[in-house]
Amino acid sequence: MEFQQVKHDLARHGLPEVDATTVDRFLGAADDAGAIAVLLSAGDPARFPEAIDVAVVLPELIAAFQGRLRGAVIARSDEGALGQRFGVRVQPTLIFVAKGETLGLIAKIQDWSIYVDRITKLIDRPRGQSAAVAVTIVPQHRAPGVEL
Repeated sequence: MEFQQVKHDLARHGLPEVDATTVDRFLGAADDAGAIAVLLSAGDPARFPEAIDVAVVLPELIAAFQGRLRGAVIARSDEGALGQRFGVRVQPTLIFVAKGETLGLIAKIQDWSIYVDRITKLIDRPRGQSAAVAVTIVPQHRAPGVEL
């Protein structure tokens, strides 16, 4: 599946594309709806093929959290600037934002249970605590005998 097709599918699920000029409007609308904004910084799917997997999972996560999340995809042209603003260090990354505060990041593709656990903790944590990368960049699955 190509990323352009996935972006089309995301648009059908109501996930807009945002850029540096529209992201604050999107974040404000999510706040007004009482939801947490989730931004996908996908990166180049040719370099980061799991971006497609994360893009496929995003609408499912939004549905699973029943209105508590509002999603958007960051335009490729503004991933650098917005990535710096929100602290993205690796792609693909899901960025969770509420009321102007970056609540946390989930990098790379994860097991469903990890997504549910981390997102629940991000949503329910007291506001004002500093944001943190919610999942380490190092995959949790390693080949036997491989040490980091």
